[in-house]
Parts: sequence; C-alpha cells; structure tokens
Amino acid sequence: MKLLVVADSYVTCSVFVGVFDGLSAQHEIRYAEVDESSTFSPATPSELRVHEYLGTPAELVRLLDGDDVLVVHGAPVTDAVLDASPSLRLVGCARGGPANVDLEAASSRGIAVVTAPGRNADAVADQTLAFMIMVARQFPKAQRTLLAADRTAIGTFEGRAFLGHDLNGHILGLVGYGHVGRRVAARALAFGMKVRAYDPFAEPDAGSGIERVSDLERLVADADFVSLHARATAATENLFDSKLFSAMKPGSYFINTARETLVDEDGLDAALASGHLAGAALDVSRTDGNTGIPRLLRHENVVMTPHIGGATHETLTRGVELVRDDVFRFAAGQPLLHVINREEIDSE
Repeated sequence: MKLLVVADSYVTCSVFVGVFDGLSAQHEIRYAEVDESSTFSPATPSELRVHEYLGTPAELVRLLDGDDVLVVHGAPVTDAVLDASPSLRLVGCARGGPANVDLEAASSRGIAVVTAPGRNADAVADQTLAFMIMVARQFPKAQRTLLAADRTAIGTFEGRAFLGHDLNGHILGLVGYGHVGRRVAARALAFGMKVRAYDPFAEPDAGSGIERVSDLERLVADADFVSLHARATAATENLFDSKLFSAMKPGSYFINTARETLVDEDGLDAALASGHLAGAALDVSRTDGNTGIPRLLRHENVVMTPHIGGATHETLTRGVELVRDDVFRFAAGQPLLHVINREEIDSE
C-alpha cells in the first residue's frame, strides 16, 4: 500500500513521522509539507467547497503518484487532487471537522474520508474551565490594573477591589453535550458545580449527575455560567442573539470555545455594556484582529484568545493517532471507525 502524508506548519512532519512510523515496515510512506507561501484563487465548484486550508491543490496533484491513501491536516483536497491518483481509496484528515476536504467529490468517487473526532476535546475542556475561573475571579480586571501600574498597595487587603466568585455551588449550563461538553461537565462536577445540559441530539449519561434541560431559554435563565459547545450550522448561526442574552440570568457569565458564527456579537456587546452579564470569555470571535483590536476587549470583564483551544501538543498527536488507527484498519481490510461520509459512500 502506498501512502502520501502531507504536513503543514501546524501539524508538522515530525508529528506525522512519529505516529506513522509503525506502518513504514510494511507500506511505502512518503512525507511532504505544503508550501504555505503559495496561494490560489478558488474558482471551480470543488475549490469553492473547501476552506480553512494551507497550501494549494496543485501541490497535492504534483505530489500524488499512484497512492492508495492520502493523509492531510490542513492541505486542500479537491476533486482535482482526488483524481490525481486513480488508486486513491482513502483520505485521512487529522482534524475533527474536515473543512479542507471536498466531501461531495470524495463521496461521488467512492473514497472514504476518515477524521479525528474529539481530538481536541480535553484541551478545549481545560480552557473552558480556565476561562470560567478567570472571569469569575476578575482576573482580566486585575491584570489590567497591573498593566496600568495602578496598584496603590501590595498586601492582604488588595483583593477587596477584585472580589469574585467560587465555582463551587454555582450552576453551569452547557449548550451542546458532545465530546467537549461531556468533558467540561466532568471537570465542573469536580469543582462542585451543578451541571445542566441542553442538546437536542445527545442525552446525558445515566447516573452522570448531569440534568438535561429541554428548553434553551430556561437553561440560560437559571445558569450562573453558560458555556457554548454546539456545532456551527446554518440553523445555529447567531444562536445567541440579543433575545437570548437578555434571557440569561443577570450577573451571569458567558463562555464560547466553539465557533464565532454561533454568537451575535452586537448582542453580546450590548449585554456586557449594560451590565446584564458579569463577564465573558471567548476563544473565537468575528472580530479576528485583522481590523485592529477586537471591540469586545474594551470591556474589562472580557477574556479573549485567538482560537487556541485545541493548540496543544497532545491534541496534534491524538488527531494523527486517530487517523493512523483507521489507516491500519484500511490496510487490514477491517471496518473503519471514523468515516465522516459513510452514508454517502454506501448510497453510491
């Protein structure tokens, strides 16, 4: 079996080589890394269906040479790429969501696409709890005070200007109970929180201590902290709008480590400016820094990071391992575990 593994500056060749080494004794593996200085202007229907990519399809077309398996992280996989190797039967994408792979083109050619679901779940769950502590304890305000050299004293009683809240005993409302939401719940329970979850598509595990709430407005009305972990779809765009922010409990906190499209930032900005919300923490934002400092950072009770929730060494390795395991199964003729286009292939 011939494999082409294409790395990038995020998941580098060294990560792929370290994980795929066990296959090299029995299979031919070639490694390459995309040239991220190369750009292209998407024009074809297939090219327009891929996004969040690094490199160009032309690079992959040149690299493919009778390969049976193509493994990528961020490289763009279009119809032209899929057609560059007639023997290609499997594409592995070491991400939870293969935005850089044209699933429609792969399915129509009978090519399975395997992914790495939940690869960053632990990392994002850790960040979510860190965010909750930061806003509950007024860490943003305290740090700004230090940066402004506005301390009048250093001692036991300085904390009177930054009185916050413990997590223990407070209610956490989870919007989305998938890979990340479940891990956030487990961590929150360890902090002594009461956890409630809203997810029309997932049931909390029996005996988990998680209460399922079927009405989103009721969930946010009762929660001291609301943490967003829903999928980004056309139906969930601006899920949190002015109306839903108004429905949140006065003095509560909002956390988003999911996707920026889930939030109407005008509504969030207004809820913070009015004092209705006590604070917010965001790993994603529509104001991504390309137009200057994100406007939400003008609030001293806001924490923002530049989409780094999954940016850990463990996340990268785990993603490659999940894909590697399915490549092992493919080579052995065994059923694949993480095929994202299984139904489409079966229907062909």
